Amino acid sequence: MKWIKRALIALFALALLGIGAIVAAYLYVKPELPDVATLKTVKLQTPLQVFSQDGKLISQFGEKRRIPVSLDQVPKPLIQAIMATEDSRFYKHHGVDPIGIIRAAVVLAATGQKRQGASTITMQVARNFFLTRDKTYIRKVKEIFIAMHIEQLLTKDEILELYINRIYLGQRAYGFGAAAQVYYGKALKELTLAQQAMLAGLPKAPSSMNPITSPVRAIIRRNVVLNRMQAVGFITQAEYRQAIDSPITASYHGAEIGLYAPYISEMVRDYMVQKYGEEEAYTGGYDVYTTIDSRLQQLAQKALRDNVYAYDERHGYRGPATVLWTGKRPDDTSILAELAKVESINELEPAAVLKVESKQAEVMLTNGKTLTLPWDGLSWARSFITDMKQGPLPKNADQILKVGERIWVRKNRDIWQLAQVPEVSSAVVSLDPHNGAVRTLVGGFNFKQSQYNRITQAKRQLGSNIKPFIYAAALEKDYTLATMINNAPINEPDISQGIAWRPKNSPNFYGGPTRLRIGLAQSINVMSVRTMRHVGLDNTISKLEQFGFDAADLPRNESIALGSASVTPMQVAAAFGVFANGGYLVEPYYIDRVQDSEGKVIEKSHPTLACKPVADKTENAQLTDAGVVVGESEALAQHESEMTQLEQETKALASCDAPDSRHAKQIISEQNAFLITDTLKSVIWGGGNWSKGTGWNGTAWRAARVVKRHDIAGKTGTTNESRDTWFSGYTPDLVSTFWVGFDDHSRKLGRTSWRANGPKDQISGAESGAKTAGPGWNEFMRNALEGTPEHQITPPDGIISVRIDRATGKLTHKTDYTTRFEYFVDGTQPRDYATDHQSDTELFNDTPVSDDLFQ
Repeated sequence: MKWIKRALIALFALALLGIGAIVAAYLYVKPELPDVATLKTVKLQTPLQVFSQDGKLISQFGEKRRIPVSLDQVPKPLIQAIMATEDSRFYKHHGVDPIGIIRAAVVLAATGQKRQGASTITMQVARNFFLTRDKTYIRKVKEIFIAMHIEQLLTKDEILELYINRIYLGQRAYGFGAAAQVYYGKALKELTLAQQAMLAGLPKAPSSMNPITSPVRAIIRRNVVLNRMQAVGFITQAEYRQAIDSPITASYHGAEIGLYAPYISEMVRDYMVQKYGEEEAYTGGYDVYTTIDSRLQQLAQKALRDNVYAYDERHGYRGPATVLWTGKRPDDTSILAELAKVESINELEPAAVLKVESKQAEVMLTNGKTLTLPWDGLSWARSFITDMKQGPLPKNADQILKVGERIWVRKNRDIWQLAQVPEVSSAVVSLDPHNGAVRTLVGGFNFKQSQYNRITQAKRQLGSNIKPFIYAAALEKDYTLATMINNAPINEPDISQGIAWRPKNSPNFYGGPTRLRIGLAQSINVMSVRTMRHVGLDNTISKLEQFGFDAADLPRNESIALGSASVTPMQVAAAFGVFANGGYLVEPYYIDRVQDSEGKVIEKSHPTLACKPVADKTENAQLTDAGVVVGESEALAQHESEMTQLEQETKALASCDAPDSRHAKQIISEQNAFLITDTLKSVIWGGGNWSKGTGWNGTAWRAARVVKRHDIAGKTGTTNESRDTWFSGYTPDLVSTFWVGFDDHSRKLGRTSWRANGPKDQISGAESGAKTAGPGWNEFMRNALEGTPEHQITPPDGIISVRIDRATGKLTHKTDYTTRFEYFVDGTQPRDYATDHQSDTELFNDTPVSDDLFQ
């Protein structure tokens, strides 16, 4: 019996030593133990996501991929797989599993290898949140005590949810929600049993056992998980057999980008980093909803690219990207290896020329596919000589291509064609003129090639796009659309810059006294200069500042009348929005709201609205209400589209009346905006009577043929020697600006020579706003407005229409083709009638200048 007593004493002593050791260990590490209470308010590191207005993911920023899920969103088989693999007694222990530790120790003693893990799910949570992955005994002791504290603080379900969202699972995926997306492109609830088992096996070795980098080891690990699930009764034998026979279906899936809009997402990223700091912005789980309309954005991107391709091709083919071989053709593997070194650029794909025949060529793409480039896809490629000159049109394919060349190709409608990477740049931005919301923004041809955002960063000379603002200032002073301005050479030069500046028309034609409407519609240079002189240089600059242009960018000389000011496309779009919305300068904005990781809105846009404060428009509001009542009985059935427009305007008024509304500054009158808009319609639709020989085109006549709507207005713009080309135009609901030019300011857009047997869409002559930027605007607006009814635009109060003589701008008793109805602000209409023998000097009421009127 003595030995039993001694044994009990020894055991008791060992127990005391063990307890003492545990207490000592606890006291030793206690100062270094973290406060586990922080788990109650833990914030998972979730990437920044940027969305379009309609909820399409544009971009994601942050190294860690994480999609937080609640426990009730996790399929039961996945929870069972995790527990069967990582901690089958999770709901039975208190953070540390003694049975698991003993089992691991027995396996270690019997085999000498660590085949059985002893870490519980709680211990893994402790390690992932608070500790490093250093394999030391002190770290293990800390892990045990932290796990015990966690069990006292949190419920089992809370611990399991933290584990499911925090654990690293390879490929930058943290948590099972992100892993399901990364490996399978699905939500957790969409995964099969085999796929769930694959994910459950990843925590042991996420880098060396994941199905993308190590498929053999991954399938072995998956089968171990399935075996354990069957052993503990979580799945049946039939489910086990079906899952274990399933092949690997994993492949890398990036974030599900629903809309490619890199320039706007970079603007958002920069804003968030500036406001919250890089670490918080990238890990705080913010969702930023922009004002971008996904449909319009895609249309803008396509229109820009199509337009750039068209410019690039009409200036000629610059030759192959490189030569891969001469002489004997390499094997396909070698060719594909060379092609694989080159990334595609937008629609452009690298290809190797395999065979060249008379009217076609055979090429190989990066995927090994061979295809034929037909003559229709090659015939454009006359040789590029300079921006001003192209070679003759080719007659055969061998004049263009040689076997062994690496070229670019793209799919154009139904055929593949030869292509090249454009050197020219372009940008487009569209705004809602009612509140400044940015609906489209494309800062360049390709973001990977150049992150330079030409919409907000590039200041380019405005050219004739400035003229509507010059004429708006003149209307504000005392001009009318019927004012006669001398279209004659200017012989008194501006010498304010120390040089004699004599502006000329382009083309160099002068028609004598001409109405203001025609001067703006046909972009007549000398009329713009004379109009600026009438307004005065200081007054002109002051008005341009009111339109939102920076004073530092406005030269204090007469060249400003022809657009020597350097401005950004964003400024231009906002300025043209003034004409679209009745005279208000709204502030462009691109972020609608910012939500935190819990979906709470922490920032909301507060845009400026194109309307008057309540106190300033009581009378107008009453008139509007009365108009709705009258319309119900007289016009609803016949004018449904007009009623829809009226409802929209009434809704807009309601938001304008909100107590916290911000109202944009009205910089010109509604009447002035209407008159300029009506004149900018003449830029597109022209005027006169063609059947009587008096018809005339505006500079943007192509827009009339393409867009085919009468509620569009716009203005072309071309700078000296065609270094910058613009087209800015709008409807009452959408304003868009297109710019085309080279980033190198010294490079001219050049000209193309006409070839009688050239492509049908070949545009000859010097590049200009109408020919170079205009087609992009036309394509975009045609598609953007498709299916929307035309606005029935009526003159605002204070506008009257009287019949005038086309030749003199004066009143007339005639009613034939030599006359037209013209709009005037009431009180500014002509008082005199035209006579049959009107003298030239009687036609002008502009400020006289010293040069001879007709010299």
